[in-house]
Amino acid sequence: MKRQLHLNLFISSKGHHEASWRHPDASPLASTDIRYLQQLSQRAEEGLFDSIFLADQLAFQGGGAQVGLEPITALGAVAVSTKKIGLIATASTTYTEPFNLIRQFASLDHISNGRVGWNIVTSWSEPASRNYGYETQISHEERYRRADEFMEVAMNLWDSWSDDAILDDRENGLFLQDGAVRPIKHKGEYYKIAGPLNIPRGPQGRPVLVQAGSSDTGRRFAAQYAEAVFTAHMQKETAKTFYSDLKSLIKARGRSQDQCLILPGLSPVIGSTEAEANRYSEELNDLTDPEVGRSRLSARFGGTDFSHLPLDKPLTPDDFPDPSTVESARSRTEVIVGAVKAENLTLRQLLSRMAGARGHYVVAGTPEQIADLIEDWFTDGVADGINFMPPVLPKMLDVFVDEVIPLLQKKGLFRTEYHGDTLREHYGLQRPSNIFKKN
Repeated sequence: MKRQLHLNLFISSKGHHEASWRHPDASPLASTDIRYLQQLSQRAEEGLFDSIFLADQLAFQGGGAQVGLEPITALGAVAVSTKKIGLIATASTTYTEPFNLIRQFASLDHISNGRVGWNIVTSWSEPASRNYGYETQISHEERYRRADEFMEVAMNLWDSWSDDAILDDRENGLFLQDGAVRPIKHKGEYYKIAGPLNIPRGPQGRPVLVQAGSSDTGRRFAAQYAEAVFTAHMQKETAKTFYSDLKSLIKARGRSQDQCLILPGLSPVIGSTEAEANRYSEELNDLTDPEVGRSRLSARFGGTDFSHLPLDKPLTPDDFPDPSTVESARSRTEVIVGAVKAENLTLRQLLSRMAGARGHYVVAGTPEQIADLIEDWFTDGVADGINFMPPVLPKMLDVFVDEVIPLLQKKGLFRTEYHGDTLREHYGLQRPSNIFKKN
């Protein structure tokens, strides 16, 4: 079967540019109005996207423009307003209890008839740790150690029911097969959980597992568990290196490389001409506040003070902490420092890049140029698809659906209709076998 491009829509506030909320093309609906998410999801479904994705923040980030609904709750409402498109929610292994979270995702998989995915995060924000009762941030190493145990519990809970557990034999009064539901009796370093789950195994067996950390520890975690990976790169070269490295790690784990999709973020400003796209991009950048960007950069580096750095002097890696010492968003700090080293950026230029999509690939061009770029990444060992991050919503989603997707279809890269009903079918992923053993 011919390899097919995968497209995920990453919905964030009024768009991924930090000034999107100020642009006249931004939706007039509040980000907390469920109709906003429903309409965007329905539009993406019209464009035959594989999935939509909602990120999450566990602390107020300041400024107020990036507020949004809690993802799992929101996707319950989106599930009943869509029919085919996959629905991916972010949830933290650090600040949630396994039984509650696994039960929520199992419920969503049933509600959506098998369209749910879980973006697994370990939560890098220091303010988030204080919201959950920790005086100091949990270290990067410990967060991933806890996540490994969390995943062991999750797999066992999802598989604590056999696929054929429910008989529903009303004539003989038998609802469940004998021995078809079992406790998990987990006792580990962080969790003690009896089980079983109190909801049957979902249509997909378990939700599609998604991961977005690109540090060495994050890659190891992805190679073990992830079925799709969202990754951030400012340059094609680093994205290609990441793709090759992670696919090798997946193979070394004994997994099939096509059972883990890699979807780098792309945030394109699209215009009818290249000049129009560049003008639109400049409009957005003119609406930004460099000091807001400086504050967000500081948060990425665990609160490092960058107030002494001039806006228009070229930066060096020495202006930043060593990413290996950062306990917050380590993979993103590696991307930032790498771009500074490779491109000799000023702080103003760096903040402009970050304003566009927080370290993801930002570009301005015509529909033809964007389609050609996606084709190049897809065919040159960079991506299995794209995590599409519109800078302004719904404007750039509409342009992408109306003008870029037809070009990708004409190239034979993208579907012209859905060929399945579940997110696993859209992504070309196998339904996981059940590790359950009947008593």
